Amino acid sequence: VQLQASGGGLVQAGGSLRLSCAASGFSFDDYALGWFRQAPGKRREGIACISSAHGNLYYADSVKHRSTISIDNAKNTVYLQMNSLKPEDTAVYYCNADRRLLTGASYNYWGQGTLVTVSS
Repeated sequence: VQLQASGGGLVQAGGSLRLSCAASGFSFDDYALGWFRQAPGKRREGIACISSAHGNLYYADSVKHRSTISIDNAKNTVYLQMNSLKPEDTAVYYCNADRRLLTGASYNYWGQGTLVTVSS
């Protein structure tokens, strides 16, 4: 079971990036897929989430209206399109897959992180 994040890099302020997170060893059925980020010296924060079953979306205020989270079920991949990037978006970005069952069992997986650096 693995999540492989990619797509980070160095971009100028105002630019765009698309982060990808490919899953292997499991499918996205009934998972909540999320993107988190952690800037130097700061706590990890959740910035976007999508429900694979219902398509419900969540965006943190810090990225709302500038970002879009989406799923390609055929490729077992979740994406985060980020536009109008700002220097304060500089962070390591992590993807996460979470599933909670009524039995109490839960499954939670993290990708390895991909670095996004936004220059001013």
